[in-house]
Amino acid sequence: MKPVITEFDLAALLDSEEAISEYLSQVLAEGDIDELIRAVGHVAKARGMAQIARDSGLGRASLYKAFAPGAKPRFDTVVKVMRAMGVELAAHPLRA
Repeated sequence: MKPVITEFDLAALLDSEEAISEYLSQVLAEGDIDELIRAVGHVAKARGMAQIARDSGLGRASLYKAFAPGAKPRFDTVVKVMRAMGVELAAHPLRA
């Protein structure tokens, strides 16, 4: 019998404000910018890309392109999307 492999969809696990906050906080703590871009894309997908596009004032297709693997979106795009998702960035001193 051939094994069945299903595609993993991280966006399906991001089903609460707490899950989203924890996920983004962990990614930010790791400091990998490419992973942060992917994470914002996962959260946008979980929230509904069409709604994020409306709330951010950006085109839906351009959002998919901006958060595709290997993409390098502008910082203002990332900030607009995060605000549309109801997420804010905050600065804290590094812990020694």
